[in-house]
Amino acid sequence: MGTMKEREPFHWHSTISYKTVPKIVTRGYDTTELVEKGYNLEDVIFIDFQARIPLLKENRMLNYVMILSLEDGMSTPSAISRFVAKGRTIVTQSTGAAVLAFGSAYGAFQAYGHMLDKSLAQAEKEGKTLEEMASVLVKQNQGSTTLGVSNLMLKDPAADRVFVRAESLGVAGKYIAFQKEIVKAAQKASKEPVALDMLGALGATMFDLGFTPEATWCIIAISRAYGSAAHAIEEQEREPEVVFGQSLQPKENYDGPPGRPVPPIKDRNKIAVPAQTKSLEEWRKAIIERHKLKGSGFAIVEEIEDPRERLKDKAK
Repeated sequence: MGTMKEREPFHWHSTISYKTVPKIVTRGYDTTELVEKGYNLEDVIFIDFQARIPLLKENRMLNYVMILSLEDGMSTPSAISRFVAKGRTIVTQSTGAAVLAFGSAYGAFQAYGHMLDKSLAQAEKEGKTLEEMASVLVKQNQGSTTLGVSNLMLKDPAADRVFVRAESLGVAGKYIAFQKEIVKAAQKASKEPVALDMLGALGATMFDLGFTPEATWCIIAISRAYGSAAHAIEEQEREPEVVFGQSLQPKENYDGPPGRPVPPIKDRNKIAVPAQTKSLEEWRKAIIERHKLKGSGFAIVEEIEDPRERLKDKAK
């Protein structure tokens, strides 16, 4: 074997950026020169993800979307950010915990975006109108959390105002038009009041701006991370410092098995219950009992997307 000096160093090839002593370049543009000439964060996001300088109206629409995404109130991710901060961790850990709490493992915007793309492709192939395709989509996904329609925004006009802003700027396209039809179809099919929510409003708008579902998920997650970081910082600044692991929990908050004597180690085999079963009937009964055991994970159903299915769809 040759020495490290003789071996060619490992390196990545990137079509996005490079960095030297005097400058950082993204997609061919010197970032310092971009800033000095008046371009801003939204412009560089377009350059990074789409390799183009956006129209001014596209820049303004992305700015609108990112500001709406910046703060999510005392949501679950923000609460998790504060909870992690309570352990006296560094701020980035708290913020990271909040980001990991956004949506499903793949991100709701990703699932939503691919669903729209698949339906639009089907509509074009079968000669269906957006109204007809929306009706089919709602019927196939009744009650789904990725339709961009729910009861979350019944009293909040923010989602509808996103579409109004997009239309006034002239950036609304086929995705917003399709999402509007999805809302109408869902309202007809639902027994309860539903309306456009922020997933549908922000997602459709970002897709009309040319961003992929994956890029949309990343941009919105990172935007929202700023708000979660503020929650984490406030938690550390205003709450009394507690040594991690030393806060007490009263017995009244415990609802598990009552106190049990610890058996002698020599009696282990007399009382131990093996995890393995010897017949399907034993296995079925064991699974039913394990589902009742809180904190075991047996009652959690993880639905992981099979990437091979997406390849099959593309092949068709």
